[in-house]
Amino acid sequence: MQQARNLMMTLAELEQSHRILVRDRDKKFTAAFDEVFRSEGLRPIKAPVAAPRAKAHAERWVGSVRRECLDRILIVSRRQLETVLREYVAYYNTHRPHRSLNQQPPLLKAKPGSPPDHEWHVRRRDRLGGLLHEYELAA
Repeated sequence: MQQARNLMMTLAELEQSHRILVRDRDKKFTAAFDEVFRSEGLRPIKAPVAAPRAKAHAERWVGSVRRECLDRILIVSRRQLETVLREYVAYYNTHRPHRSLNQQPPLLKAKPGSPPDHEWHVRRRDRLGGLLHEYELAA
């Protein structure tokens, strides 16, 4: 029950509004667990039985965060894990290129302009102690 409340507090901190929670059919998710989300206006939906592709987007994201981030860092506390994940999510949504979006991030702030005719200057920003790198054209 406490996990459900913690998740609700985390969802409340986000700027986006949520309406649906897709969850596994695991026995640990009781009716009381679902009721916590219903009380906040979310509609819990159980994933279909024997449908491995039902949560493909979530599974893909979990794979990306593990390969690109968590497999390369020793996590020693919950606080550190939350900090690392928060940083990775910001990188993933605002800078990391996605093939399905023509190599653009999901939350693109501005369309990249045409490159200047003169010499290029590229600025690099390290994230997570140099594990992730962001590159942009310097003005």
